Amino acid sequence: MTYQYHDESIIKHLPEDTVFVFGSNMAGTHQGGAAKTALLNFGAMKGVGRGWSGQSYAIPTMNEHLQQMPLSQIQHYIDDFKIYTKNHPKTKYFITAVGCGVAGYKVEEIAPMFKGISHNVIFPSSFRPFVEKTLPKLNQHLVQSFIHDDVIFSDDLDQAIAKLNLTDAEKSLATIVINTPMYPIDSNGRDRSFEINDILNTLRNKISQFENNARNSEIFGGVILALLELYNINEKDFIDVWNGEREIAPPRAANKAKK
Repeated sequence: MTYQYHDESIIKHLPEDTVFVFGSNMAGTHQGGAAKTALLNFGAMKGVGRGWSGQSYAIPTMNEHLQQMPLSQIQHYIDDFKIYTKNHPKTKYFITAVGCGVAGYKVEEIAPMFKGISHNVIFPSSFRPFVEKTLPKLNQHLVQSFIHDDVIFSDDLDQAIAKLNLTDAEKSLATIVINTPMYPIDSNGRDRSFEINDILNTLRNKISQFENNARNSEIFGGVILALLELYNINEKDFIDVWNGEREIAPPRAANKAKK
């Protein structure tokens, strides 16, 4: 049985049987990001920085002084949440990218902590590779198959990807990367335009196929940025893979506590 996923867009309403799950600080200030959404729309209460409140559930990722918690401590609260979801099987839990906004952690640091959770949850799409399928190795055939105008700008993305000569894991990666919000803002509300244009300029100077890429180029560049961040690689790594000079192994989960 697979999990359900959402596209990480901002929401203000959920069905009555679905709880909004967000990262919080222990002081329960709820001043920004998903915490503010929980306060304004899902019954989160000021001063309550942990657990159930209204139609929301807070997972602490920062302490009462608004400082980042170590990952080992966040893991403890996520483990508590896993028990909670198991004990409330008739309720669904809409999980946001907990700890990946104001708290400053990366998806690959947080997402693996949710492995093994009951299936009455709806994950952010960026968590998918870390809670379900293993990411594939990057190679020339894979990246050149889906990083292409005909796929990225297809009217029916699912069908376009289904037709590609790729493994199921590779098709899953293509779907995740293309659907990851990056332009004009990412899922955390950050403007990524400068980074995207910097990437495009670098690639146009090194890869001839990108020289005349003008069609919604920022969206195209956003797909590449999503891939770079998912695999924790840079433009040179991508160029090497595109040119068939090397292959890149998938990233390992990075869930060790920071000092």
